Parts: sequence; C-alpha cells; structure tokens
Amino acid sequence: MKKYEAIIYDIDGTLLNTLNMNMYPLMKIIKEETGEDWTFEQVLKFAAYPGMKVMEELEVNNPEEVYARWVKYVNEYQASLYEGMDDVLKTLHEKLRFSVVSSKNKKQYDIDVVSLGLDDYMEVVVLEDDTSKHKPDPEPLLLCVERLGLNKEDVIYIGDAYSDLLASRNAGIDFAFAKWGSVESKDMSDSNYILEKVEDLLRLL
Repeated sequence: MKKYEAIIYDIDGTLLNTLNMNMYPLMKIIKEETGEDWTFEQVLKFAAYPGMKVMEELEVNNPEEVYARWVKYVNEYQASLYEGMDDVLKTLHEKLRFSVVSSKNKKQYDIDVVSLGLDDYMEVVVLEDDTSKHKPDPEPLLLCVERLGLNKEDVIYIGDAYSDLLASRNAGIDFAFAKWGSVESKDMSDSNYILEKVEDLLRLL
C-alpha cells in the first residue's frame, strides 16, 4: 500500500458506530408522523441519505421541524467507537497526521466526537459550516488538504458511503472504503482500497 502523510476520516460509519443512534430515532419519527411501525430493516435504506433528503423521501409536513426533532432524539443516544478502533487510532497516530471531513455541524461534532476525546487526535476538522458546498463536491476535502499544508497525493480519505468515494474522486485524492460500518448499496469497487475490518487501517502504515 502507498505511504501517506495524513489520513482524512469521515465520522459516521467510519470512526463511530452511529447506525442505531440514527435509525431508532427515525423509526420513532415515522411513527409520530405517519402512525406506521417501520422495522429497523425498513429504515436502513435511509442510512446513507443526508437528513433533509430523508425528510423529502418521507414526504413529511414541516420537514425542517421534523428533522430538528429527529436530531433531538438522536442526541439522546451516545455514539460509540467501533470495536478495536481506539487501539488502531493510537498506533496510526504515532506516524500519521489525522484530520476529519464530515457533514456534521459543530454542535453534533461536539456531542459525538469531542465527548469521546477523539478530537484530541485531529489536526484539522472540516464540518458542514466550513464550506458552502458539501460531499460529493470536493470543496470540503480540498479545504482540509489546504489546511494540512499537504499535496493531494500525500493524503487518503476513509469513508463508508458512495458520496465519500465521489468526493475523493472529484478532489483527486485516494480513497479507502471502510466496509465494516457501511450500509452502502452502490458499487464501491472504484475505491483505491477496500478495508474489510477496523484492523485493516493498519495497512496504511
């Protein structure tokens, strides 16, 4: 595997197991809005969607209000690191610089990431409010590379969704597919690397 100077991480489905904390509150929202009882398997189809896209697909009234209520319910859960991730990050951080590109806003980042102490690893953090365009647009990744003071070939982005892959391609940087947390149904074979389990991250050393 090619050697890199820095890793850019996605968060949900990559560093943190946030599937349950997003899907169970969504089931609650659907029940409140429609009276229907959806199963966990049924709501999984929305797992890789941006929040407002989910509201659009569900055709809810007052989507912004409903989305805000969903976020409130999500915040009542606590995200958790994938098993083995803590040890892997400690090993990688001895030799590689870390950064984050995520669609989260600052408040959600504080709740999910800062609360777990993960922010201490991150040299650069690019969140929703930092750019006018978002994944799959390359702007967030390019801003991160600029702030790191590195060239594109010196970094690799690790994510679990097709939008992450597209953002990497659009930015002209390498991409590793974090398969352990992905519910992506689209073809991810164009990834530079496919990482089956958390420990596969150590191949970046």
